[in-house]
Amino acid sequence: MTANEDQEMELEALRSIYEGDECFKEVSPVSFQFRIGEHDDSKAFILDISWPEMYPETAPEISLDGFFNKKISSETKQLIISGLEEQVEANLGTAMMYTLFEWAKDNQEALMENHQATVTAVTLTSNSDLNAPAKKKEKKEQLTKSQKRKITCRTDNKGELPRGWDWVDVIKHVSTVEKLHISQYTLKNMSHLNLLWFLNAFLYILLSRTGGKEED
Repeated sequence: MTANEDQEMELEALRSIYEGDECFKEVSPVSFQFRIGEHDDSKAFILDISWPEMYPETAPEISLDGFFNKKISSETKQLIISGLEEQVEANLGTAMMYTLFEWAKDNQEALMENHQATVTAVTLTSNSDLNAPAKKKEKKEQLTKSQKRKITCRTDNKGELPRGWDWVDVIKHVSTVEKLHISQYTLKNMSHLNLLWFLNAFLYILLSRTGGKEED
């Protein structure tokens, strides 16, 4: 009898034995699931068993990696797999699915004796924390003692600084620039009389600007 014939005979037997059994599921003609224990049983688990091409002459593939078993520790899973592999070795070459399922059912308590459900820790964050904008510390400019004294002297009786206290002294700035031009151009290129005339004109401009600023 060939391996395929052995598989066909065992498949028919499994369908007959577990017909209507909610614990048994035929995923494909060579792949099966069997639940050990009830759904609400904390020690329940599901076996996934697949037949390779040469089964039962070669061992079936056994897995506990299904989502249903995520609560089971890796140590407990290894204990179950090791026990089933011993049964496979003892029954190699013959139909063994029924034997494996019934052995797991009979030894469920012993296999899951040290079982402790693994719990994934979850940190909850309130909506208010998620929606709150990141707070930034405002960095205030630090003034020196000298700067603080100058500001204090400039304040009025209300403790406020007068309008334009931080304006640039335009007249002083212009005079500095124009003096620079005079030193670079006038002294080299003007005669003594022309230089005297230019200086008088320059002083007139400064006086007229100063008078305009005071009137404002």
